[in-house]
Amino acid sequence: MTTIAETVTRTPLRGMLLENEPMSRHVSWKAGGRADRFYTPADMEDLCAFLAGLPADESILIIGLGSNLLLRDGGFRGTVIHLHGCLNQLRLEGRQQNGAIGILYAEAGVASPKVARFSANHGLIGAEFLAGIPGTVGGALAMNAGCYGRETWEIVAQVQTVDRQGRLQKRTPGDFRVSYRHTEPKLPREEWFVAAWLILPKGDGEESRAEIKRLLARRVASQPLNLPNAGSVFRNPPGDHAARLIESCGLKGRRSGGAQVSEKHANFIVNTGGASAADIEDLIEVVERTVREGTGVALHREVRIIGER
Repeated sequence: MTTIAETVTRTPLRGMLLENEPMSRHVSWKAGGRADRFYTPADMEDLCAFLAGLPADESILIIGLGSNLLLRDGGFRGTVIHLHGCLNQLRLEGRQQNGAIGILYAEAGVASPKVARFSANHGLIGAEFLAGIPGTVGGALAMNAGCYGRETWEIVAQVQTVDRQGRLQKRTPGDFRVSYRHTEPKLPREEWFVAAWLILPKGDGEESRAEIKRLLARRVASQPLNLPNAGSVFRNPPGDHAARLIESCGLKGRRSGGAQVSEKHANFIVNTGGASAADIEDLIEVVERTVREGTGVALHREVRIIGER
């Protein structure tokens, strides 16, 4: 019987294919099970060739830095495609309106903070908030990531996607329903973000770099960056903050195995050492239930939980 690995390697590929790969190495929580297959493409062309060679019914998970993701201890029955470090092109594509507007091209594997710094260094402003997002451009597009009052899709002019057959498409913001921490295509289709063109106004690069430093200092002061975490676990309810609700229910410091509600920021769950994915998921459920019973508010998750228990 032909294996999936044998099937995809019939097409000459330049990336790296691993089997039975521990996903704890690739998610920011440092916990979870194994993926049946784990592929890091060499570049965009190689990614397209790899997708085209997969069976039509293969389960696919595309990741960047593995933030906002929990893969259960039972693992992922399918193929994980890792874009960080391979889809890493970032460049200034041009300027419009006599230089007043700049267009950046950023591939999905580029870390969001790198985009913020690159923009400032080219005298463009408006991307400073990306310095506070611990993920990649692809993830920021997929969940309309944001912080400090700004969101990713506010600066998107156009995106590039790839489908299961390895075909590239260009899409506009009008092709998507974009809301708080959520992006979905208006027409049903299975595509993944692989690049974006960002539109930013010309401004004071020095002031932009100073703003990035201020935002990063604020992040260090308020978030438990010394322990593995996945960023904010829950979306902020309208007119309120998830952290305030969680703290009001006395949940700061609550533990489940090696997982803990951070004592520094209640909307973070940290891995204090040796936490399993089950520990983290159990604690998420405890927080949801306790907040719902204590305040009447149903918290909605920012993090994705996938895989087998």
